[in-house]
Amino acid sequence: MPHIQIEYSPNLEDEIDFREFCEALRDSAAGTGIFSLAGIRVRAFKCDHWAIADGDGRNGFVDISVRIRGGRPPDAKKRAAQAIFERAQAFLTPALESRPTALSLELREIDPELSPRSNTIRRRVAT
Repeated sequence: MPHIQIEYSPNLEDEIDFREFCEALRDSAAGTGIFSLAGIRVRAFKCDHWAIADGDGRNGFVDISVRIRGGRPPDAKKRAAQAIFERAQAFLTPALESRPTALSLELREIDPELSPRSNTIRRRVAT
C-alpha cells in the first residue's frame, strides 16, 4: 500500500497529462520511504458528471484519496499525506493558475483485519 485514487473533472484533460500525474504521485509515495514500492497503486478516474460551486464550466477539481493499511505512526501518515499533496500541487500548478480548480487529498487507514489481500508483484519487486 498505498492505494492512491484520483478523481478529476474532465475539463482538465486538455491541460493535465493524468498518466504522468499518476507516475508523479507513485514516485512521491515511494520517495517517502514509508511504503513498499511493490504495494503502491495509483489510478485516475474522470468523472462524467459533476457540479462545482457556482456552476461555471471553467471550475475544475482533482480529489486524491490515499488508502493505507493500519498500523503506521501518526507522524508517518502526516508526512506521507503532505509529501503526496505537495507533489500533486507542484505538478498541477499550471492548471491551478489558469482556471479555478479545487485540489484535495484525504489519507485514511484500512483495517488489516477486514482487508484480505494477495500481491504476487512482490515476487518480482522486492521493495
